Amino acid sequence: MPAHASNPTRRPRNLHSHFWILGVGGVIAGLILLVYVPRLTLVSKSLLLFAGFHVVGGVVLLASLYAAGLRGLVRRWMGVEGRAGQAETYDFGWGPGWMNGLGIAALICVAVAVALQVTAAPLWPLALLLVAAALTFVAGNLIMRSFRRADHVVLPMVDLVRGDQDLVLDAGCGAGRTSIALKRVLRAGRIVAVDRFDAGYIDDGGAKLLERNLRIAGLTDRVSIEPADLTALPFPEGRFDAAVSTHVYDHLGAQKAQGLGEVVRVLKPGGRFLMAVWVPGWTMFAVANVLSFFLTSKAAWREMAQQAGFQIVDEGVFNHAWFLLLEKPGSADA
Repeated sequence: MPAHASNPTRRPRNLHSHFWILGVGGVIAGLILLVYVPRLTLVSKSLLLFAGFHVVGGVVLLASLYAAGLRGLVRRWMGVEGRAGQAETYDFGWGPGWMNGLGIAALICVAVAVALQVTAAPLWPLALLLVAAALTFVAGNLIMRSFRRADHVVLPMVDLVRGDQDLVLDAGCGAGRTSIALKRVLRAGRIVAVDRFDAGYIDDGGAKLLERNLRIAGLTDRVSIEPADLTALPFPEGRFDAAVSTHVYDHLGAQKAQGLGEVVRVLKPGGRFLMAVWVPGWTMFAVANVLSFFLTSKAAWREMAQQAGFQIVDEGVFNHAWFLLLEKPGSADA
């Protein structure tokens, strides 16, 4: 293995590795709504409120338990293949915690707002703020659920590939969304799909789902799967004609610049890299609320890309993400 990949155990921090904390928070919220709130005097005197908080608390509790741990047990008991083989449709592995988590957060906000209005009317500004937060969470939940739709398996219309026979790197392939999207423009070329396959927010890390999705898309013979770290790619310099990555490099934490440098290294001179990431903005505020303020800004991404050795060719927005089309300087015929 080349020297640049000599430390395969070094891994960038997974920004979703603490997702279980949200599950625990949901369990606590569900227990409060199910057990504590119905005991409040004004709530217990109303049959509608008494029953309503029991129902909402039960829903929140069960949903949180299922998303945080029970779903994994159910999937292991049933077998992943049995679940996946039920229908020949793409499955990109984003479980209910991601698809419905913001909806559960909205339900919690509304329930707490009602409890405050009933038991502590002077706190109505806080109740109003919770309702506003709930509306934001609903919008974010709709955005997250849209990623499951097959019509979102696309890439922006940019001048990425050189020709039909290109060798393209899918950096951080996950369960195969980007490789499948490349099929629309890469008529006869080949794809090398790279990932560590350990992402906690994709069922089973994506490895088995990737193979299944590629089979459905008819890409099995054109895609090579390589388990690897994006910050230490096990490829020689100048191997690829182009590269693409969606919703991955914003997960690399402090190693974003190193990851960009690796893409520059493995691209041929004149090769282009299409990168889509989440950046601060209203869409991400709906999804991540105040956490969206900590996302890397567009200006910072531009600076990192140029420092890595790229030239910026194009940029824009698609599927709620911001993209950069970057080029490695040099002659395409070099």
